[in-house]
Amino acid sequence: MHVTETTTLPHLVEQFLAWQFDRTPGTAAMLGSLNHDHTLGDFSAQAFADHDREADAWLERFVRVRTDDLEESVDRDLVVSVLRGHQAMTAWPTWRRDPSFYTSAVLFPLFTAFLNRLRPEPELVAKVIARLAEVPSLLAACEANLDPDLASPKIVERAAAQARTGRSFLTRTLPGEVSDPALAARLAEAAEPAAAAFDRLADFLTRFAGTATGDWRMGEKLYSTLLQDKEMLGYGAAELHERGKAAYAELDAEMRRLAGSDDWHSVMLALQDDHPPTPEAMRAEYEAETRRARAFLVEHRLVTLADGEECRVVPSPTFQRPVLSVASYMSPPPLTTARVGHFFVPSPPEDFTPDQVAQRLRTNSRAQLASIAVHEAYPGHHWHLSWLAAQDRPVRKVFRTPYFSEGWALYAEHLMREHGYFSADTVGDAGKARAQELAHVEARLFRAARMIVDTALHCGEMSTDEAEHFMTTRASLTPGTARGEVTRYCTWPTQAPSYLTGALEIERIRDEFTGTRREFHDKLAGSGALPLGLARRVALGR
Repeated sequence: MHVTETTTLPHLVEQFLAWQFDRTPGTAAMLGSLNHDHTLGDFSAQAFADHDREADAWLERFVRVRTDDLEESVDRDLVVSVLRGHQAMTAWPTWRRDPSFYTSAVLFPLFTAFLNRLRPEPELVAKVIARLAEVPSLLAACEANLDPDLASPKIVERAAAQARTGRSFLTRTLPGEVSDPALAARLAEAAEPAAAAFDRLADFLTRFAGTATGDWRMGEKLYSTLLQDKEMLGYGAAELHERGKAAYAELDAEMRRLAGSDDWHSVMLALQDDHPPTPEAMRAEYEAETRRARAFLVEHRLVTLADGEECRVVPSPTFQRPVLSVASYMSPPPLTTARVGHFFVPSPPEDFTPDQVAQRLRTNSRAQLASIAVHEAYPGHHWHLSWLAAQDRPVRKVFRTPYFSEGWALYAEHLMREHGYFSADTVGDAGKARAQELAHVEARLFRAARMIVDTALHCGEMSTDEAEHFMTTRASLTPGTARGEVTRYCTWPTQAPSYLTGALEIERIRDEFTGTRREFHDKLAGSGALPLGLARRVALGR
């Protein structure tokens, strides 16, 4: 890299993004870079060592550069936070601990290639075939790089379940996306060696789980470092835990009031009896709720919609179903003019028993559908990320923190409640409105429970069994969904508390903002998904 002391900050950012894209081409392609959709990248141990060394050099350069421009300084501090987070994580190398780091690096870029279709089909298939050829070596690197002293059996078993979906996804799902029979046949043929590599990896991981002895617990020191240096929160794990407990107590009291009973948990369990009868019916009802949320947003003029935006409500990809038990969202590729996002309904895995399917449907009851659709679509993730994609600061489209993006989506739920979305006047039925409001507040309480559980798990104060019990008795998750949730927390430390932590901070920033609600939403959400301290600077201009 050739960076001089006289390089301007915008040019330095541009150079950094070029380096980042070359080092992580799979992610770059998902963001919409057509210069990087021919390769999955280098996953050798040497490549990771090189990346760490070069990231340290970039951090030194960005720390030295100065600017008086507010927006440029926010860009710089965003890059610094990312690089400091990367530096901290060298003590907790995901590439040595978690096999899903590798499986996701294959599955997501290939999935989004057909989801977003940024090339004509013949070119698209050719680029996918080029990447399929790299899969055996990438998964072989996974086997070579995993350290049994660092990898936790729990995390390995989770990744093995995802690896077992690889063959079906590569040989059935991907060719099924191609309209030309000859091209589909070429793709299916090229997918076979990659599918065999996934089969080998699944077998390897099953054996490896029996020898892995690592701990999934991150520990308070690194957890707090990430909160302070990467998320720029100004406090660590202990304070985050206490904030979660305080928020839970407040929301628990509100639930008792709304339910008219101290046993609000039983009320919520009863509401789960009313759920869509099948996974497809669940998808259809989510789609209807998404349309309703968008119409309400337009009627009340709460935000400006991006030109051409559309949110499609679809079943979750098959490879995600074993590792994610809740709804999710994938944004339009922000480096392009596309504005179509995808709201993934949490479809059950194909090997689920009827009882497991019923549990998944119960956790998506009709009372809960409204809040979840608001969170994932309007004015939650889809509105935010389609609006962000229409803005013009590339580095903020590339680097996003869940403490803003998930905080925004939970704030969106609160905003809609403030404007009467869960009221009888809007819903049209008092009983249904009461159920939706209860579910809305319980969803917020669930995020407070996540703050408590995630910090307790990773600071060694709670076992996974205790965490699952907490999430089924102190929130309203079914046992199967609670198991999936807690495994997710073990795999992805610091992410679960981001929702309520971010929402509360966004509400505080709004209290200080002078302007209309719409102006606040457009400005804050259009600024990116920044660490919350940087988001405050942009919104308030200081």
